[in-house]
Amino acid sequence: MYSLIKRAIDILASLSVLIVLSPILILVAVIIYLQDFGNPIFKQQRMGRNGEPFNFYKFRSMPLNTPNVESKDRDKLTITPFGKILRRSNLDEIPQLFNILNGDMSLIGPRPSILSQTELTEMRKANGSIRLRPGLTGWAQVNAYDFMPNEVKAEFDGYYAKNISFGLDVKIVLKTLGYLTKKPPTY
Repeated sequence: MYSLIKRAIDILASLSVLIVLSPILILVAVIIYLQDFGNPIFKQQRMGRNGEPFNFYKFRSMPLNTPNVESKDRDKLTITPFGKILRRSNLDEIPQLFNILNGDMSLIGPRPSILSQTELTEMRKANGSIRLRPGLTGWAQVNAYDFMPNEVKAEFDGYYAKNISFGLDVKIVLKTLGYLTKKPPTY
């Protein structure tokens, strides 16, 4: 029953935020496009629910043709000047709301891994978290996700899969809001 409520919340919340932020989304897209006349949306295959790949969207914060790497290797990448602002403000994540509307993602769930993260995918299969829609935020994310070993990420994801509830989702949202008010990381 909670899965239906969760999906309804996903649709209503993502649609509402997209409507409210639409002027900002348009402005951000135009600025990114004017940097190098490339597509402002970064599209990448990510691992979704039940191990099915899907097209994952973000605002592009890197130069065109930047290779795909895991977040732990992000210091090896070049970020555009406007991309730094996008990442500090987390505005680069907003296009994932379209993934949520489409049903590829949820507001809360395990973060979608890149396809080359096969070890993490196998661990998620073993603990049952692969059956969940990936999330914009999740239990691992609010517990310092980026530099965690795969085993720890999978442990948090497994915990969430076994304990998924409205109360846990509210706790994750509150911790995410707390994270967003912290001093932004430098890139």
